[in-house]
Amino acid sequence: MNILVLNCGSSSIKYQLISMNDTTELKAKGLVERIGLEVGEFTHRPTGKDKYSVQTPIKDHSVGIKLVLDALVDPQHGVLSSIDQINAVGHRVAHGGEYFKKSALIDKEALEYIRKCSELAPLHNPANLMGIEVMQKMLPNVKQVAVFDTSFHQTMPPEAYLYAIPFKYYEENKIRRYGFHGTSHKFVAPKAAQILGKKYEDLKIIVCHLGNGASICAVKNGQSVDTSMGFTPVEGLVMGTRAGDLDLGALLYIAEKEGFDFEAANKLINKQSGLLGITGKSSDMRDINADVEAGDQRSIYAHKTFCYRVKKYIGAYAAAMDGVDIIAFTGGIGENGIEQREEILKDLKFFGVDFDPEANQVKGKDAVITKPGSKTVAMVVTTDEELVIATDTYNLTK
Repeated sequence: MNILVLNCGSSSIKYQLISMNDTTELKAKGLVERIGLEVGEFTHRPTGKDKYSVQTPIKDHSVGIKLVLDALVDPQHGVLSSIDQINAVGHRVAHGGEYFKKSALIDKEALEYIRKCSELAPLHNPANLMGIEVMQKMLPNVKQVAVFDTSFHQTMPPEAYLYAIPFKYYEENKIRRYGFHGTSHKFVAPKAAQILGKKYEDLKIIVCHLGNGASICAVKNGQSVDTSMGFTPVEGLVMGTRAGDLDLGALLYIAEKEGFDFEAANKLINKQSGLLGITGKSSDMRDINADVEAGDQRSIYAHKTFCYRVKKYIGAYAAAMDGVDIIAFTGGIGENGIEQREEILKDLKFFGVDFDPEANQVKGKDAVITKPGSKTVAMVVTTDEELVIATDTYNLTK
């Protein structure tokens, strides 16, 4: 069964073609960028063949998706003999609100609810919808599935998701904590248990998805019970350009001082803050690591602030779950940030974490980074969000 996985952004399309039968095989993946600009870029990577890339105007998502489909059946760099060999399409959808507690087959009703959720995620859901609607026109007889960033966190109890604001805003406008990165947390937590040969449903796991966007999730007995991102992905940890937790009074004060309107305030907390805001020059942790080595003080502040916030959330979620068995690091920084993992874990011995600096010298592969016998096991666990989307699509359409 060939499943096309699509992740449509406002000006980009990420895709993978995954074959799922007795075994799972990645057949091709790629990226369409700069949609709507004068010159777009398309990169196609078929498994076992040379990479193909082209620069061409890409007017809209219809043009971009047609490039993808044409590449998949191209005689030279394609992997299918016919577009009819695509059996299902899985879409990443940012926000499912309270409507979707799990992935869903896309029908008229589901499409309408996804559209309603656009007001909760105006930067993401409209782009996700464009991808769905284009695919419905191009492959009208192929079943499609929506996989939501928020659905894994729908098991959170009210005390974890409610905000202390007038209750009518929850009742009327659904203002609450939703959480994101659900596909990654959903994949990493059971994988960590499997690597250790333990039963997932018996464990208390803290998953740290650390990248340009970053969030932490408390997974107790197989369910998300709390997560650091909130109504939007700006809450929680320090991120590449997002502020994370911030005193709302400080934002109001800055807005008044600077004469910011809503758009300017939104840009401040989403695009100009986080690691970029502290360093003043980079949101990339690789650049910051190099600047820390060179003794740049603001980069040192950024590194330590990032790690301190992660450590605080680990402590909070261990308290919320009455303990922790596994701390799993994933995402671009989580999987590759040797310095960040050490800074986060090195002082947690009281917590049952017997950190192993030598085992921590690992990038981009699964590894245990605590010493044998450590009461709490810390691990690097590689994530695969596209595989989660493909798996849910397979299970709903096979």
